[in-house]
Amino acid sequence: MKKNQIMLPMVEQDEWLHPVADKIEDRHNRYLSRLHHIQQQASSIVDYANGYRFYGWQYDEMLCGWWFREWLPEAYDVFIFGDFNSWQRTSLRLDKGKNGVWSIFFPDASYSHLLTHGSLYKLHVHGANGWHDRIPAYATRVVQDDATKNYTAQFWAPEHQYKWQCNDFSIADVGNLLIYEAHVGMAQEREGVGTYEEFRTEILPRIKDAGYNAVQLMAIAEHPYYGSFGYHVANFFAPSSRFGTPEELKHLIDTAHEMGIAVIMDLVHAHYVKNLNEGIASLDGSDHHYSKAGDAGYQQYWDSMIFDYGKDGVEHFLLSNVKYWMEEFHFDGYRFDGVTSMLYYHRGYIDFDAREKFFDEGVDLDAVTYLTLANKLIHTLHPEAVTIAEDVSGMPGICSPIEDGGVGFDYRLGMAIPDFWIKMLKDTPDEEWNIWEMWSTLTNRLPSVRTVAYAESHDQALVGDKTIAFRLLDKLMYDSMDLKSESIVVDRGMALHKMIRLITITTGGEAYLNFMGNEFGHPEWIDFPREGNNWSYAHARRQWSIRDDKTLRYSLLAEWDKAMIELVKQHDILADGYPYNLLMDEHNKTMVYTHRNLLFVLNWHGEASIPDYELPVREKGKYRLILSTDEERFGGLKRQDVGGEYFSFDVENEDGSITSKIKIYNTSRTAMVFELAE
Repeated sequence: MKKNQIMLPMVEQDEWLHPVADKIEDRHNRYLSRLHHIQQQASSIVDYANGYRFYGWQYDEMLCGWWFREWLPEAYDVFIFGDFNSWQRTSLRLDKGKNGVWSIFFPDASYSHLLTHGSLYKLHVHGANGWHDRIPAYATRVVQDDATKNYTAQFWAPEHQYKWQCNDFSIADVGNLLIYEAHVGMAQEREGVGTYEEFRTEILPRIKDAGYNAVQLMAIAEHPYYGSFGYHVANFFAPSSRFGTPEELKHLIDTAHEMGIAVIMDLVHAHYVKNLNEGIASLDGSDHHYSKAGDAGYQQYWDSMIFDYGKDGVEHFLLSNVKYWMEEFHFDGYRFDGVTSMLYYHRGYIDFDAREKFFDEGVDLDAVTYLTLANKLIHTLHPEAVTIAEDVSGMPGICSPIEDGGVGFDYRLGMAIPDFWIKMLKDTPDEEWNIWEMWSTLTNRLPSVRTVAYAESHDQALVGDKTIAFRLLDKLMYDSMDLKSESIVVDRGMALHKMIRLITITTGGEAYLNFMGNEFGHPEWIDFPREGNNWSYAHARRQWSIRDDKTLRYSLLAEWDKAMIELVKQHDILADGYPYNLLMDEHNKTMVYTHRNLLFVLNWHGEASIPDYELPVREKGKYRLILSTDEERFGGLKRQDVGGEYFSFDVENEDGSITSKIKIYNTSRTAMVFELAE
């Protein structure tokens, strides 16, 4: 640290960062310099991010016709062709202007009867890699031909623009985030690809009924390979046409807002698909258009391309993309995918066991600057919007305010939590679980880093991995989940499934996320159509019928999740910060903690059910049992009296101090929630 240097607030508040104060200041100054550069080009970062209003198809009212523009700085020659010119590749040449912008004008007088809504088109680009038919980077609609399976851009200019019905919704009004992560295409039960309209009419009501106040939509931007889960994006401005039209996506979001549900987009700016036929790779013929040249532009772990975040045109493209989805589709925020891969040249495939690794030559400072600018744009455009970083590294300042020297995200995904549960379930019998390790992992976060807690990731639902329910129940998920079957394995699995979710949501963070179907222990893995399964959709769907079937135990797990979510909302638990630890009884595998006026008792022991178990309470008074995983309505053994009252009593300690306690029946593999009476 330089002598007499004024530290940024995030450094001043954390002594651990003092030795790297210079690095954080340099990082912040890079952002300020870049923001200044942007403001010199446009009046603000919001105005700067208008690429989608300049590139692609833009109607000119004065000239009465359509402009088409594309940024292709190193292309030798560019043509546009489509059904409006009988697919003649070289009859319509674009003109090259300054900064590598190619353009062509289509006057209504000549083309109004040819260039119509739904017209198909492509670019024919001549560059260093030869001649190629390509889809423009700013295409807002891309469709696949049923016969050839090739993708083509589509001129999308409906006569009537979508009219939004809910214009006063704000994500700030929903309260602490309870996020239902969902994939539109596999949300329905029928075998096939689900649609925006099916999701709107069939799935949104389920999310509302389950109590969640936000939905996080995966796979929205167009991607050629369905099985990529939407993470190998080809067309960044085009909502996936396999699910329906842009207007139907808008209707979905509008309806969600009318229901009081926020909509967060899973935004993929960490990489892009390497395909030449569908994506933006080498679009101008060079190997360094949207990426750096050579190996520096390739993500070897994901077999995809990496953006060059320090390049003006790339920055403009990505920031315009951020603004586009918020302005045109009314998304309420973003979960930024793959942030760790963005932040580091090694893509995060190291151990972050030293402070220097967050600031050494392994850090992509251009990516740090881009993410900071993206957060600046989002929160300038819509101050209430939410941004979530998928970062496993824990880079200092990722969730600190920009003005304090941070990157500006509102939340970080608590990725260590699902990893912990996987490790516990795989490697350790539950009778040997260490409750201190459990507590430490779930509460290990800085107070300034708001965390989205989740018990399991969507990746665990894929073929080759296992959800928590699958690890606990295995093959019994298929033949022993009816109410008439008796199985101690199923009883154990259901009990732990409920307890894991309760402790995760009440100790792990300030927001909570669940992947669709996991709340009721969905028995089928996700296996997208592929050659190996004869292109079947049998496992690329969610079987809601088993959740609705009252003769199956899946419905009981769903009812527990619903009750748990209602408890968290009713008592504003996520806003309470860290839980207060009252007791850790390792011998009896029992932990006791509080949130506000609620007392949580979790007995992880497989056998020890203890009558008249004494536990401390923070306040004297009457405690009433309001929720238990052991309730019959949740598939429990009904060993407690829900609604029963427990009165505190004082116990004198050896040092003369007084501790208030209550006595309960502390049953094995049970989580109980008591409320202190007013």
